[in-house]
Amino acid sequence: MPDRTRHDHARDHKHDHDHGGHSHSHAPASFDRAFLIGITLNTGFVIAEATYGVLANSLALIADAGHNLSDVLGLLLAWAASSLAKRLPTDRYTYGLKRTPILASLANAMLLLVASGAIVWEAVQRFSDPTPVAEMTVIWVALIGIVINGATALGFMAGRKGDLNIRGAFLHMVADAVVSLGVVLSALAVLYTGWQWIDPLVSIAIAAVIVIGTWSLLKDSINLALDAVPSTIDRPAIETYLKGLPGVSEIHDLHIWAMSTTEVALTVHLVRPGAMLDDGLLAQASRDLTARFGIAHATLQIESGDPAHPCTLAPAEVV
Repeated sequence: MPDRTRHDHARDHKHDHDHGGHSHSHAPASFDRAFLIGITLNTGFVIAEATYGVLANSLALIADAGHNLSDVLGLLLAWAASSLAKRLPTDRYTYGLKRTPILASLANAMLLLVASGAIVWEAVQRFSDPTPVAEMTVIWVALIGIVINGATALGFMAGRKGDLNIRGAFLHMVADAVVSLGVVLSALAVLYTGWQWIDPLVSIAIAAVIVIGTWSLLKDSINLALDAVPSTIDRPAIETYLKGLPGVSEIHDLHIWAMSTTEVALTVHLVRPGAMLDDGLLAQASRDLTARFGIAHATLQIESGDPAHPCTLAPAEVV
């Protein structure tokens, strides 16, 4: 029995599936305008916030500027991922350039961790030598930040449930608005109490927020770079489904990995002793993997399981 391989994949991140004669499109909405507006507004605000942070002698304001800069980079990465997902594969890059944002995310995460360490170090120094802060300047600048971050978040609200990149951009902007609110409250506290140590304390809290968000980014980026099964994928359920396909006695070489932040690929060998080639089965399995498990690129190899010709390229997998 000859081997048979079926490879179904989504092309250009804009594809149609035929389910029972009904065709529908999965093309994502374009958020290019929202990205452009958000990046422009937040870049301008980062420059203004850092400048006034220095003039007002507020480490909390400078730390918040660093946090906003991290989210500008996050928006750029999300926009790049959205754009690269539309690139067609080439002879050299057969999956296109979908993985480029993963490398950028790793570099971004490491830089943010270093920046957070610098903020904490400066804050610790200020605890022993507190300096006056221009509280009203801090309050007005942070209030502007709440407005800008809130408006940017609204631009991504419509797509936050259907696209991981858009959801990340939305959550980053909401988090920025909350952090800016924290800066306002700290400045008010300093204004009414005179306790200068509140400003470096809030800067440490902001640095902690950056580290928490960056740690998740770093972990996810490393997992994607190492081709780990995405956390949104239920591998045991997929194994159960594949083993339950008609005529399948066993499966091996099941590999699931993220091609990008929005697309998942799968390859597997299905052993079907004595079964005839069945294009219908392969087509239905590919459709099911897409509809039920979110697998956009599925490659299914059929084997008869002849002991005289085992699949020698399939080493035993360690669970």
